[in-house]
Amino acid sequence: MKISNNASRLPLHMIAPVLLVLVMTVLDGSIVNVALPIMAGELGVDDSATVWLVTIYQLLITMLLLPASGAGEKYGYSKVFLWGSAVFTLSSLLCALSPDFSLLLVARAIQGVGAALVMGVNIALTRIIYPKEVLGRGLALNAMVIAISTATGPTIAGALLSIASWHWLFLINLPIGIIAYILGRKRLPPNPSINNGNEEKDKKGAGGYDWRSALGNMGFFGLTFLALGLFSKNDSYGINSLLLVAGLIVGYFYIRRQLRIKRPILPIDLFRRRLFSQSIMTSVSSFIAQNISLIALPFLYHSRYGFSEVMTGLLITPWPIATMIISPLAARFVEKHNPGRTAACGMAFYAAGVLLLLLLPSSGVDPWNIAWRMALCGVGFGMFQTPNNIVMVMATPMHRSGSAGGMQGTARLMGQTLGATIVAAIFALAPEGTAISYALTTALAFAVLAGTFSLSRKIPTRE
Repeated sequence: MKISNNASRLPLHMIAPVLLVLVMTVLDGSIVNVALPIMAGELGVDDSATVWLVTIYQLLITMLLLPASGAGEKYGYSKVFLWGSAVFTLSSLLCALSPDFSLLLVARAIQGVGAALVMGVNIALTRIIYPKEVLGRGLALNAMVIAISTATGPTIAGALLSIASWHWLFLINLPIGIIAYILGRKRLPPNPSINNGNEEKDKKGAGGYDWRSALGNMGFFGLTFLALGLFSKNDSYGINSLLLVAGLIVGYFYIRRQLRIKRPILPIDLFRRRLFSQSIMTSVSSFIAQNISLIALPFLYHSRYGFSEVMTGLLITPWPIATMIISPLAARFVEKHNPGRTAACGMAFYAAGVLLLLLLPSSGVDPWNIAWRMALCGVGFGMFQTPNNIVMVMATPMHRSGSAGGMQGTARLMGQTLGATIVAAIFALAPEGTAISYALTTALAFAVLAGTFSLSRKIPTRE
């Protein structure tokens, strides 16, 4: 497929506000972790309580991703993005001004709402902004920004905390958020018009926003993911089990409702498309594999090999750096080659990296021997992630881009949560001294499963 010179010019002036807010939301998911001990001391709460500042943020995003996507399809992706940018920026100010822990927790929850609104329409906006021929480059640029923000988050937090109080971790969002909002109002495009008469008729007949489904989605994902997250932290199993059962009951009635309506918030209509459902299963399996490794490997480096906390962090770094470098190259590659097979090859590289880490000797390991294996894992995930996202997005009609993007984010969060829960179960049940090996073996198995799902997809040839 030949790409014209005009099509190859990336519309960076239009995507800039989306990237700026992505930087804010991803950074705030990681930089607060570094400051938790300091915040616990200044706010007069114990360490376990401050963890809720991370949990509540992630939980609100999980609960609201799909409702935000549905609102984008109904009211316009740009409008929802601007609402999210405004909420996130204002709540960042509230976080910085909070005089006690309770108000900070509330402000952090509101910040999660803003992040969900932005993340829920991010993929749909990217699809509208970029020409079809270079959509992969746009998705790769998003992935690169996320990787850079994830990799540099702890460093930025450490630098800020060395010269200022924790309040500045939130105040730095204000100028970025204001600039992104102003640029977004001027440059973000409206939703594309639907030329097909039947689709237009369905849209007109859809009525108002489906608040009952939105509340059902929040209850289902909120209770279920909260329970799974608490299981991974070894909290009270009785209460966690009740939360999980309650979530599944809400989910039963929620899914029944989604099956009866034309434009469900949970995109069951898209799951009837085999390529989309296979891509979701591929994504969930891959993120289970990723998160199991990222949780287990620090224990391997620190507990088994005796590396310091600083060195352990440095040994993790080659992974996101390699992903950042490979993602845009993979995007260009799949403009002419099968993205499903490319994603499967990426999972093969990732699995090889995990296997090589498993085969490391029990002692006397040189850090460089770990670093290149971690880089191989990052190369594999970079080869996988962007091509898989391309398949997932292109498997849906344009007017359902919001739901596709929301489901993509939900699949990632689902995989990460299940991965954390699996690691907690392995660490609790495995014989002493074997938990890390069992965890990495499980990650390897899910990587193979993701690669198998990817290869099974029949992707139409792009003309």
